[in-house]
Amino acid sequence: MSSESKAEPEENYKPVKSILISQPKPARSPYFDLAKKWNLQIDWRPFIHVEPVTEKEFRRNRLRPDEFSAVIFTSKNAIDHFFSICEIMRCKMSQSTKYFCLTKAVADYLQKFIVYRKRKVFVGVRKIEDLGPALIKHKEKERFLLPCSNLGAVEVVEYLKKNEFNFKDVMMYKTVSSDLSDLSDVTYDVLVFFSPLGITSLYENFPDFEQNETRLAVFGSTTKRAVEERGLQINIQPTADTPSMTMAIENYLRKSNKKK
Repeated sequence: MSSESKAEPEENYKPVKSILISQPKPARSPYFDLAKKWNLQIDWRPFIHVEPVTEKEFRRNRLRPDEFSAVIFTSKNAIDHFFSICEIMRCKMSQSTKYFCLTKAVADYLQKFIVYRKRKVFVGVRKIEDLGPALIKHKEKERFLLPCSNLGAVEVVEYLKKNEFNFKDVMMYKTVSSDLSDLSDVTYDVLVFFSPLGITSLYENFPDFEQNETRLAVFGSTTKRAVEERGLQINIQPTADTPSMTMAIENYLRKSNKKK
């Protein structure tokens, strides 16, 4: 993945014709309207993906899911891979197992796997602290399992340690870089990133990547930091006036593509 010549230090707003978004293509998106309005080629390609740990990898933990009386779910991925491990290891969770879900969306997804009863499913709003009252209520009686990825669940673990819960965090899935080798000879005017892992994947696939005239659009402070650590120039990012990525890109396009 490359560009033709070196970029100038100051933004020169050269026209944008093509954009690569480092995420899977959704069924609906405001990017579709953006592409039509500005006559753009917008492609979608996930730079990272989730893989399950193998049974062998999981068994190194020397534990079984059914040894725990409560499970804390932080995402739909955590649910998928938890029940996959249960199936592989032929573990049948007790009907009395309690489930603590970080958000309503996670709790709703859990219904695909269990008979949903309010007395055993507890729902937060967004942060682990939202589940605090329910967790504290069951702290003394339950042993908690926290399924997580190779990235961990730092805030949740810190909360559980601080409040001295009897818990174990266990890696059940991994977020890894996708193979992008087929893009080695492809050039885009703008690359859009939403995670530091996207930047990691970029360099794992293209160790000699040079920004040149490629514009970078980034979302979030951690992504911004990852880009800056690589010595790259950020051209587009959401602001208070343009809070979404599509708004930020369109604001840039008004200058680069000279359309009011």
